[in-house]
Amino acid sequence: MIVVVALIVLLPFAAAAAGLLATRLGTRNLGARSEPTAYRRAAWFAILPAAVSAALTVWLAAALAGGAGGAGASEGRFWSELLPGRVEGTLTVVETGSVPISLTLRADGLSVLAGILVVVVALAVQVYSVGYMRDEPRYPSYSAFVSLFTSAMLLVVYAGDLIVLYVGWEIMGLCSYLLIGHWWEDRANSRAAVKAFLVTRLGDVGFLFGIFVLGSAAGGFRIDDVLRADIPRGTLVVATLLLLAGVAGKSAQVPLQTWLPDAMAGPTPISALIHAATMVAAGIFVVARLYPAFLAAPPTLDVLGVVAAVGMLGAALAALAQDDLKRVLAYSTISQLAYMAAALAAGSDRAAMFHLVSHGAFKALLFLCAGLVIHHVGSNLISHMGGLRRALPVTFWTMTIGFAALAGLPPASGFFSKDAVISAVEHGTGPAQPFVYASALLTVGVTGAYAARAWLRTFFGPARIEPLAEPPPGVAHVFDGREAPSSMLWPAGVLAVPALLLGLAGSAAGVEVEWGPAAVSLAVALLGAGIVYALWRAAPEQDPARLLGPFRVPCERAFYVDAAYAALIARPILRLARGVARTDARVVDGAVRGSGRATLGLSGLVRLAQNGNAQLYVTGLLAGLVLIAVAAVVLT
Repeated sequence: MIVVVALIVLLPFAAAAAGLLATRLGTRNLGARSEPTAYRRAAWFAILPAAVSAALTVWLAAALAGGAGGAGASEGRFWSELLPGRVEGTLTVVETGSVPISLTLRADGLSVLAGILVVVVALAVQVYSVGYMRDEPRYPSYSAFVSLFTSAMLLVVYAGDLIVLYVGWEIMGLCSYLLIGHWWEDRANSRAAVKAFLVTRLGDVGFLFGIFVLGSAAGGFRIDDVLRADIPRGTLVVATLLLLAGVAGKSAQVPLQTWLPDAMAGPTPISALIHAATMVAAGIFVVARLYPAFLAAPPTLDVLGVVAAVGMLGAALAALAQDDLKRVLAYSTISQLAYMAAALAAGSDRAAMFHLVSHGAFKALLFLCAGLVIHHVGSNLISHMGGLRRALPVTFWTMTIGFAALAGLPPASGFFSKDAVISAVEHGTGPAQPFVYASALLTVGVTGAYAARAWLRTFFGPARIEPLAEPPPGVAHVFDGREAPSSMLWPAGVLAVPALLLGLAGSAAGVEVEWGPAAVSLAVALLGAGIVYALWRAAPEQDPARLLGPFRVPCERAFYVDAAYAALIARPILRLARGVARTDARVVDGAVRGSGRATLGLSGLVRLAQNGNAQLYVTGLLAGLVLIAVAAVVLT
């Protein structure tokens, strides 16, 4: 059965290789027909392996539900009750001279739940991209990088060794750089890609050292060995704090959250993939995978709780002030991931993973629907939208489900998973618990507000569509007066089902709803949405974000964190780099050039004595003899 796990990971990797190497094979002699042929071939290379990988994942889930492979290692965990089986296999062990590295894959309830999320969203994105990226000349490389991205995340999910996990972790960083900067001709897009790459690499330095600390203390990098090892508490605190740096980078949490809103420069399907099933989900997954180690390090969980409390409310306020629809959803992702981090800090990996899967469904849906709206309008700005519910009926209803799940309104999935998080935080312990709980409730109200604002401003009120002659960089299409093609509508329609019903399925599987906290959070969400609706109803042509008053500009600029980083870190480092460059040019290179000039000067003097003039040679000889004779007379 481990062969099936390997196939799930390797099929998207093979699709990436085929997309990069074989898409245009044999098309050189087709002339103008080569591009459509390469496009169709790339689409098949992208979709078929993703579909097979998804089918194998569903089969694996069914096998584990029947207890195949023996009992899982995480007895008592929710996913072990849901999928009690477990499969693990080691390809080889690499001897390093100290701590061995085992090339191990494992599948248990946790990895299969995350794997289902990854393959379903990846398949939806690949199908959706066929329509969204139509006539895009670089679609073959784009689809290949999406496949590689999927394979890397699956490697993280099914890795049984921390070094193997780290390989997938870093490949995802490379893929995010390549896909965010897909339209690299626009300098803003390339800068956003570089920013995402550098910020996440900064966190990954700590993540790598955390892996080294755990592996050295446990005597091996196998995840089971690490979790079973008797590691001193101080070492665990240091290791988990280092891991937390990488988690903050990948999952865009404070203080490394600044890359995610700028990552909206990439194509909208990539935003759906990054925000729902890969990259940002990886950080939360890793904490859940190593959760026993984190539970044994309470100071780390306290730090995680404070980070989550600050991030969830700050990002929600930033989302309320944005005019770019994709940036609204980007800040929403930061806030929702902070919910999951808060649940982990409160001691409930069940609530965190439930919300991770639920969020993956409705956030992928929201981004794909945002792409449908942008495809229709030709602009990312909410101020250019309005009155779209009649022109885009399918998009309207599917996006309504997504916004309801985001705001936590029943019966959408977000209501149940958010309730699980709020309940976990309410029952949490630790010095930061009151702060985290208060922040979570405030965030519920702000989330209802910005979800209602985006929904009303996009689909209701006066129409503000202005057909554009050419789309701005980063927009695939312009207004054409119709719904998007079926290849874009079907993925959104399919994702609307789990976004609506996944919470009910979770309840049926044993996730209990605590109706007291659920009623409180629902009332707070409705209060936030109601305030926005009242403001919009009074003046539909005006932005309800005016309720922020003088705080709107700071919220819109995400509290000037980017400006602070530029002033305190980026510009000083650039000045230091320029100083080092000047020192290198003037001192180091100056010394080298000076020694060269001195050598040339001395060689000029020596050359005077070697000019081929016999008279000069005889004169020098006689002068030397005279000097020797004078010296002999004087000294004697």
